Amino acid sequence: MLIAVGSLTAMGLAFGTLLGSAARYFAVEEDPLDAEVLAMLPGSQCGQCGFVGCSQAASALAKGEAPVTLCPPGGKALAEALAAKLGVSVDLSAMADEGPKLAHVSEDICIGCCRCLKVCPTDAILGAQKQIHNVMREACTGCGACVDRCPTEAMSMIPVPVTLQHWVWPKPAIA
Repeated sequence: MLIAVGSLTAMGLAFGTLLGSAARYFAVEEDPLDAEVLAMLPGSQCGQCGFVGCSQAASALAKGEAPVTLCPPGGKALAEALAAKLGVSVDLSAMADEGPKLAHVSEDICIGCCRCLKVCPTDAILGAQKQIHNVMREACTGCGACVDRCPTEAMSMIPVPVTLQHWVWPKPAIA
C-alpha cells in the first residue's frame, strides 16, 4: 500500500511540475490596456454593445475597433472616461445623460411569465412562474434587457433614488 501511495505522490509531483512549467512557457501576454478598460466597464455582460461580453468589448475598444459610446448602461460618464483613457476625442452632445437607472416591476400588471428572469445578466430579478417578480437593487446594473423582454410592459427603468449612499454634490452651472 505504501508503494501505491508513494508512486501516486511521485506522479502527482511530476505532472504538477510539468504543468506548471508548461503554463509559464506557453503563457500569452495580454495587453494591459485591455485589463484597464475592462475594469472601467460595468461588467454586466448584457450584450447591448453588440459583443458577447465586456471582455470582448474591452479588447475591441483597446484596439480602436469600437466607438467609446458602445456601452448603453455606462452612459455618458463612461463614454467620457473611456475617451480620456484611450486618448480619443468624441462628440457626446447627441448622447442623453439620464443618470443611473434601475429596473422596476409594476406589480399591478406583472403576470409572472419569467421572461425577464431569463435575460437578466446579473440575476437581479427574483420570482417564480405565475408569481410577481421583484428586483434586487444592489445587483441590478441598469442594462434594460428585461424591459425589452417583458410582454406586459410591467418592467420599466427608473432613476436611482437619491439616498445618503447615492447622493453626490451637484456641480455648479458654468455661466
